[in-house]
Amino acid sequence: MTLGSGETDPSQSLGGERLGAPPSPAAARVTFDRRELNRIFGLYGRKVAEGEWRDYAIDFLKDRAVFSVFRRASEVPIYRIEKNPRLARRQGVYSVISATGLIVRRGHELDRVLRAIDGSLSLVAN
Repeated sequence: MTLGSGETDPSQSLGGERLGAPPSPAAARVTFDRRELNRIFGLYGRKVAEGEWRDYAIDFLKDRAVFSVFRRASEVPIYRIEKNPRLARRQGVYSVISATGLIVRRGHELDRVLRAIDGSLSLVAN
């Protein structure tokens, strides 16, 4: 399946490069850095331990990076955590999107955005 802009759907396997085609430079793809992945995998590990999540997929596309979370491997992702640098000056680089396509939260800080789906992080007042 292909999207209108010529990119593949994040849920589709990307496979290998075509023979004879120039290799796509790694710098042209948006990725999560080590700090971001540590935070996301920390949340993922807690949710797996609670039995809520069971599988994930990471897609590095030209315009965004996507971490998809699945309840079962054969289903559609229940959440997508996206990093889209084009939105940095507007709504924020990070967003959490539900299975229905609803944007649960969007913002400039990954920790604040992930709080929308991380029930273990709650503010406790004295």
